Amino acid sequence: MTTSLETPIARDHTDTVLPTSLPFESDKRLMLFSGRANPELAYRIAGKLGVELGPVTLKTFSSGEVYCRYDESIRGADVFIVQSTCGNPETGLTANDALMELLVMIDAAVGASAHRVIAVMPWYGYSRQDKKSAPREPISARLVARMLESAGADRVLTMDLHAGQVQGFFQVPLDHMTATMMLTQYFNDMALDDLVVVSPDAGRVKLNKMFAAKVGADLAILNKERPAQQVAEITNVIGDVKGKTAVIVDDIIDTAGTLRASGEAVLAAGAERVFAAATHAVFSGGAYETLAASSFEQIVVTDTIPLRPGAPANVRVLSCADLLTDSIRRIFTDDSVSEVFGGENQLF
Repeated sequence: MTTSLETPIARDHTDTVLPTSLPFESDKRLMLFSGRANPELAYRIAGKLGVELGPVTLKTFSSGEVYCRYDESIRGADVFIVQSTCGNPETGLTANDALMELLVMIDAAVGASAHRVIAVMPWYGYSRQDKKSAPREPISARLVARMLESAGADRVLTMDLHAGQVQGFFQVPLDHMTATMMLTQYFNDMALDDLVVVSPDAGRVKLNKMFAAKVGADLAILNKERPAQQVAEITNVIGDVKGKTAVIVDDIIDTAGTLRASGEAVLAAGAERVFAAATHAVFSGGAYETLAASSFEQIVVTDTIPLRPGAPANVRVLSCADLLTDSIRRIFTDDSVSEVFGGENQLF
């Protein structure tokens, strides 16, 4: 006698073989939510997408703990959470609060059976801590990547990372946007004469070389040394800036001390006018006072980080909402994101 271990075919009372799958119509849903770090940017994106920001309750308890609850069903939806990991004085958030809030929003979306959860992080906090510069230091940018993945993020969308290796810290897809095209278009529209693009250090040369090519300018490099964290010394200018209009291009402006010193070094080398451009306006500490006292005619930044009140008159802000909207739409429809830049978003 033999015994069969095969599972018998399921049959109904009429002995008809049942199908192995159930066909049904399903419409994909895109839902956009905002944390409290940069709600103005999220509102701009929502308006360009033609959707309302999803209702979500976010608050900080008196103990300092962050709370999140989605106020309607998100089951089966592609949930995009817009949250730069930066502080926002108007909402009372610190950079670490913003990171924690993003993590609990991701976890809540996963627990609420969202189909996909995409973290839209125009500013990736801790991105400068991308390697060990001294013994016994953490690689905090990698830690943030692990935290996002552990919380349940299926994908991350960010802009102008400080270093290329941050992309390698993720095991989920990471889409890297760049504000270079926005910034170059702005300076092309200004039609400045005798333009020279100045790289603030050797690490930004590739970015500045691309920038210079798009505005039809020459390239110069500053020789910079860092004797300590958030301290930089400009030793000399490599390249011809005499009699020209200089644009110093970087990814981040933080305390602005280095940027001011760079502008003074370029003018001392003979430049007639000096501008600055950067994606992320961190503007911490006394940055406003430093920029107001600087010789820059304009400091052009984007809105990846909201500016606190009182910004100097020479600061200009370009919105990256169009760029992020296009990227979000392409992720949702499973189209190519790199086509937004024609493959020119590899800046490292």
